[in-house]
Amino acid sequence: MQRVINKLGATLSASLTLILGLCATALVFVATSRLEDDAVNLDFERRAALRAITVQRGLEEAVQVLTVINHFFATVENTSREHFHTFTEPLLAKYPYIRAFGFQRFISDAERAAFEAERRKDLPDFTVSAYVDGKIAPAPLRPRYLVVDYVEPMKGNSAALGLDQLGNPLVTEALNLAIETGRPASTTAIRLAQAAPHERGLLVLLPVYRHGAPLTDARLRREAVIGDTSAVFQATELVQKILEGANLLNTRDMGLTVYVGASTDPVNLIFRHEGPHASMGEKYGGQFPLSLLFRQPGDMATSFDIAGQTWHMVISSPPRALFSDHYGSLLILAAGLLSSMLAAAYLRSLSMRSRRVQRVVEEKTAELRHTNRLLSEDILARKEAEKALQLRHQAIEASANAIMIMSASEPEHTIEYVNPAFQRITGYSASEIIGGNIRILEGRDSDPAGLEAVWQAMREKREHNVILRNYHKDGSELWSDFYIAPVRGEGDQVTHFVAALYDITSMKRYEAELEFQASRDTLTGLINRHMLRNNLDQAISSATRQQHSMWVVFVDLDRFKFVNDTLGHKAGDVLLKTIAGRLRAAVRQADTVARLGGDEFIMILPEQEETLLDTRSLQRIMDAVAAPVTIEGHTLFMTCSLGISCYPADGLDGETLVKHADIAMYRAKQTGRNNFQFYTPAMNEQALERLRIEGDLRNALDNNEFLLHYQPKVDLQSGRVVGMEALIRWQHPQLGMVSPARFVGLAEETGLILPIGAWVLRTACAQCRVWQLAGYSDLSVSVNLSVRQFLQKDLVSSVADALQDTGLAATSLELELTESLMMTDVEHAIGILRELKTLGVNLSIDDFGTGYSSLAYLKRFPIDVLKIDKSFVRDITSDADDAAITASIISLARHLKLKVIAEGVETDEQLDYLRHYGCDEIQGYLFSPPVPPERFEEILRQERLAV
Repeated sequence: MQRVINKLGATLSASLTLILGLCATALVFVATSRLEDDAVNLDFERRAALRAITVQRGLEEAVQVLTVINHFFATVENTSREHFHTFTEPLLAKYPYIRAFGFQRFISDAERAAFEAERRKDLPDFTVSAYVDGKIAPAPLRPRYLVVDYVEPMKGNSAALGLDQLGNPLVTEALNLAIETGRPASTTAIRLAQAAPHERGLLVLLPVYRHGAPLTDARLRREAVIGDTSAVFQATELVQKILEGANLLNTRDMGLTVYVGASTDPVNLIFRHEGPHASMGEKYGGQFPLSLLFRQPGDMATSFDIAGQTWHMVISSPPRALFSDHYGSLLILAAGLLSSMLAAAYLRSLSMRSRRVQRVVEEKTAELRHTNRLLSEDILARKEAEKALQLRHQAIEASANAIMIMSASEPEHTIEYVNPAFQRITGYSASEIIGGNIRILEGRDSDPAGLEAVWQAMREKREHNVILRNYHKDGSELWSDFYIAPVRGEGDQVTHFVAALYDITSMKRYEAELEFQASRDTLTGLINRHMLRNNLDQAISSATRQQHSMWVVFVDLDRFKFVNDTLGHKAGDVLLKTIAGRLRAAVRQADTVARLGGDEFIMILPEQEETLLDTRSLQRIMDAVAAPVTIEGHTLFMTCSLGISCYPADGLDGETLVKHADIAMYRAKQTGRNNFQFYTPAMNEQALERLRIEGDLRNALDNNEFLLHYQPKVDLQSGRVVGMEALIRWQHPQLGMVSPARFVGLAEETGLILPIGAWVLRTACAQCRVWQLAGYSDLSVSVNLSVRQFLQKDLVSSVADALQDTGLAATSLELELTESLMMTDVEHAIGILRELKTLGVNLSIDDFGTGYSSLAYLKRFPIDVLKIDKSFVRDITSDADDAAITASIISLARHLKLKVIAEGVETDEQLDYLRHYGCDEIQGYLFSPPVPPERFEEILRQERLAV
């Protein structure tokens, strides 16, 4: 009976040990599995958000193109079909996902016959049509029509010409919304006349109004509307090309559906993409019991408004195998099960041994007649024990985790045994490791604290668990979860230590990769905006403790957009990576370099005991950027503008320091670029004024706030006015007359200089033509071209259109360009100048002598006029150097057969000097400042002589 009780006790102890081990293993397995699930979900959300943002930005860019077309109609009055073709052709080439651009015109029933007759001169089959029973037929009579008048390209879209859009309630609804809001409006998915019946598309509309009509409220806009411009998209193709352009359709594990409308109803579906492996999940994920092996992940849905229509995106992931991405937790589960089983077996073995000893004592007190039987039982028990020991040894040998047994003798703790898994994980064979100690796994930068903790645990003869970074025999990094425990012998003496080493290298690498992606800029490898905030906080804390200063430097590349526009974004990326490396090399190891985005970088330069901050550090940064860069055979000379704020003088937190450094950088831009500026409180006021002016500048053209003043040009031989320079002025409703110096540079930065420059050119040409018709036939006008105007692709055609529309002869127009503008890319500039010369316009170099003044290039430029800068004219009677330069420029122009004009003439002495050396024309306050058109007409009527 006692034996039964002892046996039951041993079994119960082993069972309890096994149960406890299994519970602990289950807890660790569940926790690790949740961590792995969280990592997978986070990665899915990040990639899903990337697709949503890409589609939204692509759609917004597509709608923005229509705004450009509409702005063209607002600027150019009586736009012809040829104008429309010329203007839309490059846009269609740049945005292939746009099916067509169109212009719909309102006509009444009384105008219909004359309108159809006029259009049949170019299009014999033209008629006002409509959908009747699903087919295109002549439109039924109604009081008013909205007819498709222009469409580009004609090929593939001619079926839409003449179509009456008022018959489509979706188009009418979108147009009414655009008139009410003053912004582009989109239809839902509709059938397109120029597409197959099963294809659906979108129309984005923007109203066109009569020139000069007031548009301050919706009622006035409805009265002034004459039609609309539209962009036609094939809905599925639009989304697909946006995603293909961002290389987001080759994913193997994500699905994407896009809807347009109020809900995600299937009737609103316009695009669906399933990853190549989605079918596998559908095939097995829906079958029982195979469905138990797959997880059904959740979908991510997002919505956003584009041109008044709501877009819905649903990003999904196909069913995933139950144990995918859970290798770490499975490894922990297997190790826990094995450890629990080993512990239970070990306890049971101890219990069996105790029972055997008790049995031997009982047998010795029994009768001698049982001696032979007891001896047989003892031999049998020994065999069973040997078999159990052999089983444990085989289990250790088969373990997937590294196990080693070390001597307890100090100080070396010699290794006496390692299993095959240890040899596989570390790369060391048993012969190489046995007899040594665990220091063989140490490397150049192993974790000394962790290893010391292991040695301390062995000295104290206790258990210990630690994460160690060691090295494989081949030198590669080896991360391990290291567990060590003492083995006690007779008398409770520790005779050995057993250590288990779990290889967690892959898990550590994955963690490091996630940390790198979260804190680093993917293009340059520099820290990103998120990590910059942490580094700034740490640098400020350190500077506060040490009572040192710290600089925050805002670096912005000058004219980086020119590289992207001319060489492409790939070359721009190469340039950004090169500059990032140079910035990192130009500062100290303790300094921080981060990329904010685009061509903007932030540097944190803390002051240290051995190195104080001075401007030499800033000059070193500028010199590093200015070194030549060769990309795709082109040698570039980049410069940068730096803005610097100082802690604690300019701010006590990182956000304030970065903002003030940004303001100082803009000041560096305003002072000519390629320099550095320290922040001052006055700059903040200038930045606020700049922000206000930028906001008002965007509405100034639509509100007719711009006007032109004209400064006369006087011929020195006849003394008569032979021309004038058109100079823009801004009559601000609150600020009054705003100087061009306050807004022209800002318009250049924001791109508003393009529509403003087009207005200046057309207005100046029209005014000059008016004065010519009034009797001043030999009068000419000069207009300044900015850098952005000069680089736009349709510059030559826009100049030609302005001349044709205003009736001004090309010889009566002079375009003024600066030296630095043409020297940015000489070959490109020469090509544009030659195209302009084919039109017959005159070309002049403004501010000659202040830029490059390269005579070799001057000979190649097809120019007609040199304008001497007023900085030389101002001191020609008192400064011998300025007088010599002015005389040399006049002489140079004579030999090159160019006309010479002197700017800024204010005194009679300056006039006498210029006449003496043969200057052709002058302009300046001596004769007249820039004046409004009414005052200029008085000057013409007076025919006042300059001499």
